[in-house]
Amino acid sequence: MEWYADEVRSLEQMRKQEAPGRIMFYGSSSFRLWETLTEDLSPWPVVNHAFGGSTLAACVYFFERLVKPYAPRSLICYAGDNDLGDGQAPASVIASFRTLLGKVDQHLGPIPFAFVSIKASPARWYLREQICTVNEAIREELRARTLGYFIDVYHPMLNRDGTPRQTLFADDGLHLSPEGYQLWTEILAAYRYPLLEP
Repeated sequence: MEWYADEVRSLEQMRKQEAPGRIMFYGSSSFRLWETLTEDLSPWPVVNHAFGGSTLAACVYFFERLVKPYAPRSLICYAGDNDLGDGQAPASVIASFRTLLGKVDQHLGPIPFAFVSIKASPARWYLREQICTVNEAIREELRARTLGYFIDVYHPMLNRDGTPRQTLFADDGLHLSPEGYQLWTEILAAYRYPLLEP
């Protein structure tokens, strides 16, 4: 986990300058690179605590440092993409999610918690079966949780033929383009109660 150390320390310093109790975005670079997040979700008070290259396992590891002290009023997570890209089996990724969810319930209580599904990117299209396995398992986990939400971005990011919509992705075929973030903004807005508004 040392690879993340500098960015995690930077996020800890940022937290000291911000009021607690906001809507926290937590996870990997698909959130971290969302440079217009505050503007796109205005007037809702959001804070971005995502860090580049993060895995679900890393989200678990740094939870007490990056999430717990902030006491967010709701938590929105995107991760798992990199776990699978690093060769982790779906069962391992699902286990990390369960551990993360346990930390949310233990340290934050029954706050609204959402998981944005792992996206279907061109760069990781070869992993689509594993992605769907993880997504479906997490969907089922969240169905059993009060104030748990599974936000599906996988299917809205596909063409009619079932392949990824290239215009939603940056040149690397992995991260989102401005059009991709616009789509995510529209999808998240549908969950405004109670994720974005109390």
